Amino acid sequence: MAASAGNAASVTKQLEDCLSKLGFEVYPLKVGWYNHVLPPSLHLSYPEDTLAVVVLSTPSMFEQAFLPFMKERGCQRLSDPIDQCVKHCVSSAVSQVDVKYDYELLPNRKPKFLAQTAAHVSGAAFYYQQSDVTDQPWAEKKMFGVCVHPRFGGWFAIRALLVFEGVTVGSELEQPDPPDCVPSREARIRLLEAFNFHWQNWAYRDIVNPVQIYSQKQKDYFSTPPAQRFDLLNTWDQPPRSPPKFYHLFLVPVSTFPENFMKIRP
Repeated sequence: MAASAGNAASVTKQLEDCLSKLGFEVYPLKVGWYNHVLPPSLHLSYPEDTLAVVVLSTPSMFEQAFLPFMKERGCQRLSDPIDQCVKHCVSSAVSQVDVKYDYELLPNRKPKFLAQTAAHVSGAAFYYQQSDVTDQPWAEKKMFGVCVHPRFGGWFAIRALLVFEGVTVGSELEQPDPPDCVPSREARIRLLEAFNFHWQNWAYRDIVNPVQIYSQKQKDYFSTPPAQRFDLLNTWDQPPRSPPKFYHLFLVPVSTFPENFMKIRP
């Protein structure tokens, strides 16, 4: 799908039709919404009414997109296979669009876009930060923020920002408020502490009751050190072993067998 000056809703709908069946969600926004909450040094260099779209991966992306992607490639060793899969899916859906992936950095080592900010201003997920907690209990300690999806909690990822240069958005696209699904001070403290201090145990992802979480295979994959993940994928790709076959034994004189029968075959 190539970007063209036209109806922004139509562009977004086509993109959603391509990616939703692969386990992704898309959320439109104006570049101006993003730029207004950030300092000039982090702005996107496009007119404020330019259409952009945030792409999220849901828990089902692993089975619907990633495992088929790896199987088609014979589980060959790729650098950052999840990132390669996302790039393949997005590039198959769009062309002539400025795509910024969550893992890409500028020459100054800053990210090409702030993923959690983009998700927040698009209404996709609420970005809970230290400033969202009153009477903070952490003194001068820096606490990193985290996005929470209203349906998936923390069981999702922000993968890309697509900027459709030349596609402008008017008043028909109103900025939505992200759902505040962790409204209390106590719950926000639990969320930020779980994310900052115990992120490895997945607990922060369950701050809300999610409609779907990562499958056990997906948990196993992300819990495995990167250097060992291809071995894990290969074990999943092996066909199931056939049950042993049992034969009746017939006792007959050896002399009745053909001469070559007892030789070991190559």
